[in-house]
Amino acid sequence: MAPPITIIGMGVSPDDLTTRQRQTIAAADILVGGRRLLEPFSHLDCRRRVIDRDLKGLGDFLQARMNDHTIVVLTSGDPLFYGIGAFLVRRLGAGQVRILPNVSAVAAAFARLGEPWQEACVVSLHGRSHTGHLLRQLAGGDTVAVYTDPDHSPAWLAGILVENHLSEVRMSVLERLGTADERIIRVSPDRARTMSFADPNLVILHPDAARQAAPSLFPGMPDHWFAHEKGLITKAEVRAVSLSRLRLFDRATFWDLGAGSGSVSIEAGLTVTRGAIYTVEQKAQRIEHIHENRSRFAIGNMTVIQARLPDGLADLPDPDRIFIGGGGKALADIARLAADRLKPAGIIVINTVLIDNLSSAMQALEGRGLEADMVQIQASRATAMPFSRRLEAANPVWIITGRRP
Repeated sequence: MAPPITIIGMGVSPDDLTTRQRQTIAAADILVGGRRLLEPFSHLDCRRRVIDRDLKGLGDFLQARMNDHTIVVLTSGDPLFYGIGAFLVRRLGAGQVRILPNVSAVAAAFARLGEPWQEACVVSLHGRSHTGHLLRQLAGGDTVAVYTDPDHSPAWLAGILVENHLSEVRMSVLERLGTADERIIRVSPDRARTMSFADPNLVILHPDAARQAAPSLFPGMPDHWFAHEKGLITKAEVRAVSLSRLRLFDRATFWDLGAGSGSVSIEAGLTVTRGAIYTVEQKAQRIEHIHENRSRFAIGNMTVIQARLPDGLADLPDPDRIFIGGGGKALADIARLAADRLKPAGIIVINTVLIDNLSSAMQALEGRGLEADMVQIQASRATAMPFSRRLEAANPVWIITGRRP
């Protein structure tokens, strides 16, 4: 016996429906879907329910009726590929749902272009604006398929590409796939950001073949990979330990305060791909270095703010993680302000080389109810001699960690 609810992928048009799918739709007591998807079945004698933003209400509606009615839910493409299928399986249980998939918009788009896509990266901007992963993949030489929405349109995406020095990327915008007015537009980001596009649409981004791929990120990258004022950078060994103690995650909101070259923010981009990175620095020349490094490593979810701490933080969203690499005499005040904004279970990591700042920073964190500890790092690097090598010691650095219970 079939489960009470069948979720059917429509492909990119009703023409993609199989005989089995059409028969299932015709036998439905209740037909559920977006207005565009329900339209071809207006002749059927059944009840209809339009899917809107109220997904909880939809789940309640289906749960209350699924034992007494035959229900069919229509979705675009493959219901489990950025579709509503995953939500309904979670809400109703896998045993209550039968899924009949179809061609996804991405598969159809690459078929229209006549291009293989087994190595392409697929990103959804539908209802979200997470561009960090997208830009890293694109800068690394991968083709990227992008699901858009009216707020995160091809023009909006083109602006993000231009802002991140990816103007040579080729865009293919596929409008209204599966309809009579389907259209493919091949355009540059510079041109696309001034254009309007018909909805729905999907974008295929082709990397610039002439551009050198962005370097792969890893914790503790060599200092000389970054643009920075001589010596004014969190050293690779300290950076690696500090990032480990931050315990970053992909959707984190991360503050890098007193960022210098932005090296910690750049390496945070390895992990924080769907969250947001806010990099705050006072001096104009260092701001230039941060922008250069952001472009070099394609960290698209990084916002750079020029401000003298503790100014510049009031309008930022509350952080999950904070790194403080500068602050001088104001370090304790900055630490207290940052701790007051930290989310529950958040973590602050502070680097300092000043003895006075060690105790004042610890006291500032503990005074705000954080559990604080400290480790000292002193790295010695091999330096060539005429017939051997010697070790040259770097300054010892205290790494202070505060955790909100």
